[in-house]
Amino acid sequence: MENLIALVNRLQRACTALGDHGEESALPTLWDALPSIAVVGGQSSGKSSVLESIVGKDFLPRGSGIVTRRPLVLQLQRIDEAREYAEFAHAPRKRFSDFSAVRKEIADETDRETGRSKQISSVPIYLSIYSPNVVNLTLIDLPGLTKVAVEGQPDSIVQDIENMVRSYIEKPNCIILAISPANQDLATSDAIKISREVDPKGERTFGVLTKIDLMDKGTDAVDILEGRAYKLQFPWIGVVNRSQADINKNADMIAARRREREYFATTPEYKHLAHRMGSEHLGKILSKHLETVIKSRIPGLQSLINKTIIELETELSRFGKPIATDAGGKLYMIMEICRGFDGIFKEHLDGIRPGGDKIYNVFDNQLPAALKRLQFDKQLAMENVRKLITEADGYQPHLIAPEQGYRRLIESSLVTIKGPAEAAVDSVCTLCLRGLLYAHVNYDILVAKLG
Repeated sequence: MENLIALVNRLQRACTALGDHGEESALPTLWDALPSIAVVGGQSSGKSSVLESIVGKDFLPRGSGIVTRRPLVLQLQRIDEAREYAEFAHAPRKRFSDFSAVRKEIADETDRETGRSKQISSVPIYLSIYSPNVVNLTLIDLPGLTKVAVEGQPDSIVQDIENMVRSYIEKPNCIILAISPANQDLATSDAIKISREVDPKGERTFGVLTKIDLMDKGTDAVDILEGRAYKLQFPWIGVVNRSQADINKNADMIAARRREREYFATTPEYKHLAHRMGSEHLGKILSKHLETVIKSRIPGLQSLINKTIIELETELSRFGKPIATDAGGKLYMIMEICRGFDGIFKEHLDGIRPGGDKIYNVFDNQLPAALKRLQFDKQLAMENVRKLITEADGYQPHLIAPEQGYRRLIESSLVTIKGPAEAAVDSVCTLCLRGLLYAHVNYDILVAKLG
């Protein structure tokens, strides 16, 4: 079961490539069904420092205000090789061995989606880190919760960030990593407030307490770490991150982990809790728990995947046979489509008699019936014929029929039958157009596929 998390990583990348990346949907998706760990916390809660401590690398953008403006799906993969490198899903052929370049690429990719503004986007960035010093783990770093909009941000930014965070942590398969600073009252913690709303029993929430070393003298976090202040199903974990001075000096992460262990081991209040404190322990606990959750979800995942495959195969079958890749095969398919189109068109027009029974009906029934309704008796009355001939040829004897008079008589009759004749033509055109539309509707999928 060692490769379970790596398998989920690949499935999540596939979901992103297909456009399913955790946004709200009316239907259940594979992304929703895949277990994940969402990192939630207010701005300046130490969220970025916790992630960097787990990874052992300084790679996240830093600054004031909202630095994380897109979800960052961080996939850690333990490898046996000594070298460490990172890859982005949007740049699959490029390996980053310089983690300061990783930080810059995160910022650049954020700007590509949001522009050089302080807007946020729900489209995630996928970052995979391969190292012998990490545990197999997938974490989703979400924008920090905030209470006010700063200059350059819309007034809706506070609610927009909360909605984005909720869209991840409301899913029952999401594990919540709630980051709270120890030097602030837990009752005001943004992470605890929102996680309590979606997970009131604390069944899928891990509480992480940061900045324990920055608490006022004479105070400690024992009540929180032992679950008396706010009880969760899983024990609280305390961490001591690098100080701002250490960050500015690019202090070694390995040395920072060692100082963290020494802090808990030598501080009297926390000695009895030292075995389950620190970022290393946090990474291991999360990795183990994620594997356990994945194992419990395997039957449901298999069922969902099989059901989805059947639905996709059914939809795919409606598109017909695969398109040939060679020119001859494409030409043959075009000819087959044309033959089928012609057959459907002919079938629509033909009835009992071949050649278009519906068209025959226009000339056998519709046009004769219309002609019978015309007043030819008046048109061909002797008095009217005599009048037309006289007006055309005058009063003179004729050795042959009066040509001009006959022409006038024929022209006036043609004008009379023009209306029914045009109506018959319109009926035939309408039948043909309906036949074309009928044939097109039955073949538009294949025609579109060829295009």
